[in-house]
Amino acid sequence: MITEHSRDRLAPDPLRTRSGQTGPRVLTADDQSDVLEALRLLLKAEGFQIETASSPAGVLAAVEAREFDVALIDLNYARDTTSGEEGLNLLSHIQAVDPTLPVVVMTAWGSVDVAVEAMRRGARDFIQKPWDNARLLAIIRTQMELSQALRKGQRLEAENSLLRAEGIPNLVAESSAMRNVLQVISRVGPSDANVLVLGENGTGKGVVARALHSVSPRASRPMVVVNSGGVSEGVFESELFGHVRGAFTDAKADRVGRFELADQGTLFLDEIANVPLSQQAKLLRVIETGEFERLGSSRTRRVDTRIISATNADVNEEVSAGKFRQDLLFRLNTIEIRVPSLRERREDLPLLAQHFLRQHAQRYRKRLSGFESGAMQHLLEHPWPGNVRELEHAMERAVLMSEGPMIKSTDLGLRTSRDGAGGRLEDMSLEDVECFLIKKAMTRYDGNVSQAAKALGLSRSALYRRLQRYGL
Repeated sequence: MITEHSRDRLAPDPLRTRSGQTGPRVLTADDQSDVLEALRLLLKAEGFQIETASSPAGVLAAVEAREFDVALIDLNYARDTTSGEEGLNLLSHIQAVDPTLPVVVMTAWGSVDVAVEAMRRGARDFIQKPWDNARLLAIIRTQMELSQALRKGQRLEAENSLLRAEGIPNLVAESSAMRNVLQVISRVGPSDANVLVLGENGTGKGVVARALHSVSPRASRPMVVVNSGGVSEGVFESELFGHVRGAFTDAKADRVGRFELADQGTLFLDEIANVPLSQQAKLLRVIETGEFERLGSSRTRRVDTRIISATNADVNEEVSAGKFRQDLLFRLNTIEIRVPSLRERREDLPLLAQHFLRQHAQRYRKRLSGFESGAMQHLLEHPWPGNVRELEHAMERAVLMSEGPMIKSTDLGLRTSRDGAGGRLEDMSLEDVECFLIKKAMTRYDGNVSQAAKALGLSRSALYRRLQRYGL
């Protein structure tokens, strides 16, 4: 029969079971081997993973190498030493490495004052030798729970600083061209398979990624988004893997990376083809093993993250050109989804236009009932080089410019000059000229943002901002 107590003992720790281990990890440290063996037998019987150390140097080496849920350390290690100074110094060093690790100190009956000093310096609790088994186990479990809550709080604080799309995405799609996409989402979404989403800029690759996440077992955990094209090579490693204080000049405090924020959830790597070649090996390693180190640290951490990536580039061409690792591509595209352009799914255009009309009318508090026939015809005839994103921007403009209950053609602001067909430069606005030249550059360099940005005299991030502004 399983009692409440035995269920507590057998309950697996989600932080450990994902790597194949069977319970929370405890670090025990004492200079007496019989003490370590007694603790090992006691804790192992309760389902804990045990690692032992017999010196302060051994403790620090273990803490720097991997994560523990609690550390149980003696205060004295050198023979005939009772001052506790070794343990107090060790406590400070542990906190410098991992301030979230709860440390419980062990002390003999005669050195309770030293234990109190240890509490003042950051120890979470203390236990007296010889210890009471029930009290020791209760202290360890309590400190583990507090530690998990603290670490979770840190992750949530970091998550709240990110701009992440929330809620279940609204996939407006009834066309035959989108039917295959919807079928793959329904079949693959509930799995942990990595997915590569392909398609032109603005087709809705991010919406597909959120749909995959929303129907997965990870839906209650965050989906963290990284625009790989907008992250410079110099900060890429810090952005994805985090860093420790002092790792570089401006590293004033430890920072949690995107992989840690997406632990137990989904990491969406947008514009994956733009990841610098020098960083692709590090990305491959964490995708393969779930292991990484923060920048400036030698301590290996583990995450369980599903990877969804997206790109508008021909990744196979990038591989042939030596710009993208083939082994990384194999890891990313367990399943491949191609999102059709808006030109290939024109049956969805009226539905999408109506969806964006309602959305922006509500946002700007305007009463709009639909489209005049001429306006809808204009929408259907437009080539939509910027796809669904361009359509949404056009609808937002139309809502703002409309003066009556129906959207007119003139409200849409769709000009042939924007399509690059017809119209003289001297007749265009400065905004139209900029959009026209960006489209020409992107066409000339086959969608390669880095080369187009160089030709235009812009930084890559500046070009990305303009691509978003013009719905390209």
